[in-house]
Amino acid sequence: MEGELANLGQFIGAGLAGFGSGLAALGVGNVAANFLAGALRNPSAAASQTATLFIGIAFAEALGIFSFLVALLLMFAV
Repeated sequence: MEGELANLGQFIGAGLAGFGSGLAALGVGNVAANFLAGALRNPSAAASQTATLFIGIAFAEALGIFSFLVALLLMFAV
């Protein structure tokens, strides 16, 4: 009975950590949408802000990768 409860806790924790991947996707979409809105308002400055766009996307995606790793650790750690 205790082993089943521990497995249940692992899978619930992994599922909750999986929300981080979805939230990272929302973060990447938000970064890209704000860049596009700014580029449409001032097209001449868009070229100089492309590096900032990629840095923002990389940070947002890194959080999703970290939450994925936490979910894997919760599921398969003994």
